[in-house]
Amino acid sequence: KAAQIVGIDVKNFRAIKTTKSSSYGLSPDSLMAKINSDVEAGLIPLFLCATIGTTAITAVDTLKPLCDVAKQFGIWVHVDAAYAGSACICPEFRHFIDGVEGADSFSLNAHKWFFTTLDCCCLWVKDPSDLVNSLSTNPEYLKNKATESKQVVDYKDWQITLSRRFRSLKLWFVLRNYGVANLRHFLRSHVNMAKLFERLVGSDKRFEVVFPRHFAVVCFRVSPSAVMDKLKTKYENSLLSEEERINEFNRELLESINASGKAYMTHAVLGGIYAIRFAAGATLTEERHVMVAWTVVQEHLEALLSASKP
Repeated sequence: KAAQIVGIDVKNFRAIKTTKSSSYGLSPDSLMAKINSDVEAGLIPLFLCATIGTTAITAVDTLKPLCDVAKQFGIWVHVDAAYAGSACICPEFRHFIDGVEGADSFSLNAHKWFFTTLDCCCLWVKDPSDLVNSLSTNPEYLKNKATESKQVVDYKDWQITLSRRFRSLKLWFVLRNYGVANLRHFLRSHVNMAKLFERLVGSDKRFEVVFPRHFAVVCFRVSPSAVMDKLKTKYENSLLSEEERINEFNRELLESINASGKAYMTHAVLGGIYAIRFAAGATLTEERHVMVAWTVVQEHLEALLSASKP
C-alpha cells in the first residue's frame, strides 16, 4: 500500500519466500540473491521492510544481517514491529530487535498489544530530516513563529496529511496509568497464557502446533494423522486433496468455535497449511479463560467428528 501511494508499480514490489528452516524469518541470503537479481536487471532497490512479529504467525526477521545486506546498496531499512515491538519493553524479549541500530525507521502499533485503543502507531526515525526534507511544505498560511524558530516539532512535515488527531494523549494515559512494571506484567502474563495453551495443544494427540510460537499467539490445527480416515468418509465425493481436506476441516472447526460465542479465534495460511490462531492480549484475560477456550476447541472438534460418522 505504501508503495502504491508513492507511485511504485506493484510489479516492482518483492515478496521474498521464507522457509521453515529459518522459522519463517527472512533469510539474508535470499535477500541478497533477490537484490542482485534486480540490480542485474537494471532496477534500483530502495526499501526493505523487516518484521518483528508478522501478522499471520508472528515470525521474526533477524535484523542485523538484513541491515548489513541492505546497507551495501544504500537501501532504507524499516522495521515493522507493529505487534511484537511492545514485548521488547521486557528485557527477555529484547534480543528480537538486536541490530535495530542499523535500521532507518521503526514502527510499533500501540493499539495492537500495548493496551491502547485504535488507532495509535508510534514511529521512530534515525534522522528526522529525511522525513522533513521529503514532506515539508510551508505556504504563507501555515507559517508561525514557533515552527520557524524550531521551538516545536511540526508534525505536518513528518506525514502525508497536514493535520493530525491527538493520538498520543491516550498512549500517555496508558503509560501513566499502568507504568512500566504493570505493562511488563501484562505482556508476560499473555505470553505465559499462550505457553499454557501451547502445552494443552501438545497434550492432545488430535492437535498440533504448526508454526513456532514467539510471543502470545499460538498457531495450531487438527492433526492430519488424527482425523484423515474420518475425513475420507466426510469428503468421499470431493475432489479435494488430502491437504485441502484437512484445511477445510480446520476451517469448519474455526467457524464452529466462533459461532459459539464462547471463544473467538482467527486463522492463518502459510505454505498451504491452514492454521487456527489463538491469541492472548486483553488486560482482563486470565488463565481460566484459556482453559475455557481450550475446552470449547475440544468440544467443537468432537461435535464435528461425530457429525462425520457414516
